[in-house]
Amino acid sequence: MSAEAATAPREAPPPVARLAGVSLRYGATVALGSVDLAIPAGCMVGVIGPDGVGKSSLFSLIAGSRAGQGGRIEVLGGDMADPRHRRAVCPRVAYMPQGLGKNLYPTLSVFENVDFFGRLFGHGTRERQRRIAELLAATGLAPFADRPAGKLSGGMKQKLGLCCALIHDPDLLVLDEPTTGVDPLSRRQFWELVERIRGGRAGMSVLIATAYMEEAARFDWLVAMNAGGILATGTPRELLDQSGAASLEEAFIALLPPEQRAGHRALVIPPRPDDAAGTTVIEAHDLTMRFGEFVAVDHVSFRIGQGEIFGFLGSNGCGKTTTMKMLTGLLEASEGTASLFGRPVDPRDLDTRRRVGYMSQSFSLYTELTVRQNLVLHARLFRIPEARIAARVREMAERFGLESVMDALPESLPLGQRQRLSLAVAMIHGPEMLILDEPTSGVDPVARDGFWQIMIDLARRDRVTIFISTHFMNEAERCDRISLMHAGRVLVSDAPGALVAARGADTLEQAFIGYLEEANAAASAETEPAGAVTGAGGGVIRTGGAGGGTGEEAAGGAGGAAAAVATGTPVPETAAQAAPAPAGFSLRRLYSYTRRESLELRRDPIRLTLALVGSMILMLVMGFGINLDVEKLAFAYLDRDQTPLSRDYLDNISGSRYFSMRPPLKDYADLDRRMRSGEISLGIEIPPGFARDLERGTPVSVGAWIDGAMPTRGETVRGYVLGMHAHWLATQARQRSSAAPALPLAVIETRFRYNPDVKSLPAMAPGMIPLLLMLIPAMLTALSVVREKELGSIVNLYVTPVTRLEFLLGKQIPYLVVTMLNFALLVLLAVSVFEIPLKGSLSALTAAAFLYAVVATAFGLVVSAFMRTQVAALFGTAVLSILPAIQFSGMIEPVSSLEGIGAFIGRWYPTTHFLVVVRGVFSKGLGFSELKGAFPPLLCAGPLLITLGAALLKKQER
Repeated sequence: MSAEAATAPREAPPPVARLAGVSLRYGATVALGSVDLAIPAGCMVGVIGPDGVGKSSLFSLIAGSRAGQGGRIEVLGGDMADPRHRRAVCPRVAYMPQGLGKNLYPTLSVFENVDFFGRLFGHGTRERQRRIAELLAATGLAPFADRPAGKLSGGMKQKLGLCCALIHDPDLLVLDEPTTGVDPLSRRQFWELVERIRGGRAGMSVLIATAYMEEAARFDWLVAMNAGGILATGTPRELLDQSGAASLEEAFIALLPPEQRAGHRALVIPPRPDDAAGTTVIEAHDLTMRFGEFVAVDHVSFRIGQGEIFGFLGSNGCGKTTTMKMLTGLLEASEGTASLFGRPVDPRDLDTRRRVGYMSQSFSLYTELTVRQNLVLHARLFRIPEARIAARVREMAERFGLESVMDALPESLPLGQRQRLSLAVAMIHGPEMLILDEPTSGVDPVARDGFWQIMIDLARRDRVTIFISTHFMNEAERCDRISLMHAGRVLVSDAPGALVAARGADTLEQAFIGYLEEANAAASAETEPAGAVTGAGGGVIRTGGAGGGTGEEAAGGAGGAAAAVATGTPVPETAAQAAPAPAGFSLRRLYSYTRRESLELRRDPIRLTLALVGSMILMLVMGFGINLDVEKLAFAYLDRDQTPLSRDYLDNISGSRYFSMRPPLKDYADLDRRMRSGEISLGIEIPPGFARDLERGTPVSVGAWIDGAMPTRGETVRGYVLGMHAHWLATQARQRSSAAPALPLAVIETRFRYNPDVKSLPAMAPGMIPLLLMLIPAMLTALSVVREKELGSIVNLYVTPVTRLEFLLGKQIPYLVVTMLNFALLVLLAVSVFEIPLKGSLSALTAAAFLYAVVATAFGLVVSAFMRTQVAALFGTAVLSILPAIQFSGMIEPVSSLEGIGAFIGRWYPTTHFLVVVRGVFSKGLGFSELKGAFPPLLCAGPLLITLGAALLKKQER
């Protein structure tokens, strides 16, 4: 090699992702507007900006989980619009979506979650176990391998999500706000872990979105986004130099368009007046909240004075919101006391509640009302006199900068204006205290500073006490005092500067980390009973050994990774690259979903109960409750003749099994009253001279008053009455005639085969089996898919090598087994409880049931393609399965009697053919040879529905 070649600058690698003219819309909302961006390879790239600027949309397009609408997206050298390229690069990209544990499965253990992803990416058993052991050791999760993901703290969930993302050695790691809502110690450990993993994988690119500017400062390259576009790109130092700012947050504000930062000024916080410290507004002593065995808030005590801005600082799930709800009376404390303005918190004390304004963490106003209507509504709810409402609404609009949007709907407002509207609503009644639950989460820096200026004015000028929760350190520094909360407990309370000085730290974040480490060390030193595991919010759940805990305390989730980071636990070796995931259909990936669905079903008591017991309960209810037999009908009589012959006529009716006599009627009014109340269904009126006229041969009319509210039953009663009347007349004729009665020339003798007693139960109970085997399994399979859409774990289908057919069949198989188990239980119920003999071939019935189970579960998969919520899936599946099964399958009336579209549905609907098999086997003693015509439609319907479900299921979100 020549000296010139040796000293020549190395050519920069091509960008890991390149976007050209990329646009994306959600209806009328523009998420991305013609974005052009080249993301450098081999470094950590941070994307900064508030909520709603398009970060998550950008990441989903790059990861391939969302289909593009306009422009070109190239990732790892190919076009993401090409399905073949997406399949090829899928094993090289790892995507961790926004939200704590959004791509995890809460009922699966730590090990089972990572094992699931390892199977999807084609690792064999030994390789999978090696990688899982290395990843769990590197993240400090090894002691908690058997713990359900739902019982991990926020920080531990994010580490588990990282393990799942790294199981297949990606070249591009996409992390969408992985540390939002996580405590500072866990955030620091998370980034140390990522750095160490990058050190073991030369050339790996990491793309990260973050809401924390102090995090962004550690990245190699930054992308600042606003309103679906790119504000600026470059290293952190380049952005600071470009804007002339001292911090990234100030730089971001300086880079905003002039109209967006117009009027922004540096926040000035005047000191709190000395005379304000005397009056106590809020006081809590040993405040505790338990949800079952989970301790969400653990003996919290504090005192807040009038006009004070008091901050609650802590990670998501540490107990901040629960504490605030106890102070407002929305939750009743399990233990301890709380007082407002010197009076115990009482949800029934309206006078005290009117002195408090509450702003919840999420937007909770009425989106169908305008800004003005929301303000007027809450003014009336707080009983402001009608004459003062208009002036008060106008005052709030001016004070909170809402004059220009008074007639707009809240959904059309930017996030910052929505938050100001929420604050205006909380202040509409002039409260003396405000409780604000993370009011600035996701708001851009300009809007956040404006919001804080309003709060400072309220506290200093109006002497309003403000109790605010946050997980932003720069916001906490603006408070008069703060409480650092962790694992349901208050670690310390004091002024921010005093806390920093007490720890000898440089920043409040460093001080918080110091207190967290001290708390974790103390928790580790304590002896916990076996089976205590950390809850989602960092509290302690006493499980008594059940539920997969290891018996080791995670110290609220900042947890076991501390030791791993401190001692330098080795990161996974990556020299041996993973074998590429098999192309085409893979039984391993199918089994991965089957196994995971089976585990989740087994650990979900509600779904498991519905799957195993729901059909049996419904069969008992329907079998005994839906009875078409009309027997023991209550009737009463109005006998105006009062002769032995009239009594004989009535005895003839009451002596049958169809009617039961009740006390006699007094008059027509009594008849009307008793029939209206449902006491009787039939009234018989015998006219005066009934016996005399019959003796003379004079025609006699007997009145029969029938309840016709149910036409079918009314017609049946009419037939019974006419039959009983004819029978009585024939009996009387034989008794009165001395000559032998003349025989008719021809007599019809009726015989009923298969059901000699013409009972409805032998027909209804077996007929319920096809109905229930369509309803319950279809609902369960539809819910299994829609549940993933609702919880967000459907993203694993989008960004892993699993195919649509593998996904659907993997989902279907567990419910196919459950359906066959239900079939066995329903047949056993019909034979043992309803005492209906099984006369035909059990093997023919079982074979048809299996084919029908395939059809029913596949039908649920098809329905799931059109549903996005579990409630919609539940109702949609019920309606689409039950109505055709009842109306068109021959359950009530023969299919041959149907016409038009009903006849078409009846001939092709699978329940029709399975019903033929069930009735044939139960009632007629038939077997395979007699029922062979019912099998081909069932055999064809299953594969057709599965194919249709796979065609309708999308491999990308649209």
